[in-house]
Amino acid sequence: MTCRRCIVSGRVQGVYFRGTTQQQARRLKLDGFARNLSDGTVEVVACGDRLQLDALQQRVWQGSEWSAVSGVVCSEVNVEVNSGFTTR
Repeated sequence: MTCRRCIVSGRVQGVYFRGTTQQQARRLKLDGFARNLSDGTVEVVACGDRLQLDALQQRVWQGSEWSAVSGVVCSEVNVEVNSGFTTR
């Protein structure tokens, strides 16, 4: 299993970005979480198959209907996450 951490910038807090990401990650059967960071970005940590992680990374660029994503920086990480995908 591969894990990836993405920091998403732009208008991504208070616009249902985390909820949309959660729905997409669950459809892709990924484990992990999405949470707001104090600097206005959102951290997305997802673990699973590389193809599904690539698909989520592409969808994160789309965001929610009300968001405006200006940047996504991802890297592979070695973390343990709980089963399922949650928002924090």
